[in-house]
Amino acid sequence: MNKIATIDTRLWQLGIMAILLLLGVLKRDFSLLPSQIALTFISGLLTQTLFIKFLNIKKYSFLSTIITCFGLCLLLRSANLWVHPVVAYLAIASKFTLRPFGKHLFNPANLGVILGISFFPETWITSGQWGADLTTALWLIAAGFFVARNAQRLDITAYFLMCYAGIFIIIRILWYGYPLAVFFHQFQNGALLLFAFFMISDPMTIPHKRIGRFIHAILVAVLAYIWQYWLYWNQGIIWGLFFATFLVPLWNILFLAPAYQWQPLSGDSNV
Repeated sequence: MNKIATIDTRLWQLGIMAILLLLGVLKRDFSLLPSQIALTFISGLLTQTLFIKFLNIKKYSFLSTIITCFGLCLLLRSANLWVHPVVAYLAIASKFTLRPFGKHLFNPANLGVILGISFFPETWITSGQWGADLTTALWLIAAGFFVARNAQRLDITAYFLMCYAGIFIIIRILWYGYPLAVFFHQFQNGALLLFAFFMISDPMTIPHKRIGRFIHAILVAVLAYIWQYWLYWNQGIIWGLFFATFLVPLWNILFLAPAYQWQPLSGDSNV
């Protein structure tokens, strides 16, 4: 077997997300303080450690927790120093407390972002922080493709992007007559690509069966479009995934398939 294929996919994802965060801070002038980054990781890792000790979990890993912390740093912004660590605590705690049918329901980063922008003052998502230049988009696609492909869940990324693009072209371009440049601008957005390759493709919180993932991706795309372009509210893709997640247990019941298991490093688990 190819030695690269045996490496836990999360290690590749961590490396790519770390590079993106570093480039964002150095080159894109993210409105993110070093102290906010540090507090996010301290809070997330401490929360995971406390739950592991309290629940006496024998096999565990901190890789998913670190990925969640990176996700929160890449997407969430706040004028308050305390928001990021509180959101990190809530996001990681959800993995241990919101577990219908024995697995955590929400993508922790998605839930953390939703809680942050909904309940905390002066907290937002900067969708345009990556810029919309084609180079950034292509690099994000290449990096995301590699991660999603190794996680064997590239299909849901493709389903979501194709469905979202189809809805956008049919309604915005063909029906309303917007220029095609609007479409290309939309799909060069770094936040959309980060979502498609690093959030909706999370193998632990999406349906097990391919048909379930197909339905889930379509539902997320439809909800995202309605939220963004019919209701004129912000962050449609983030909210679309949040609402669609409630139906994931149903798809797993209707379309039975084995649950995804991470390629273990040593003594690993799915928390």
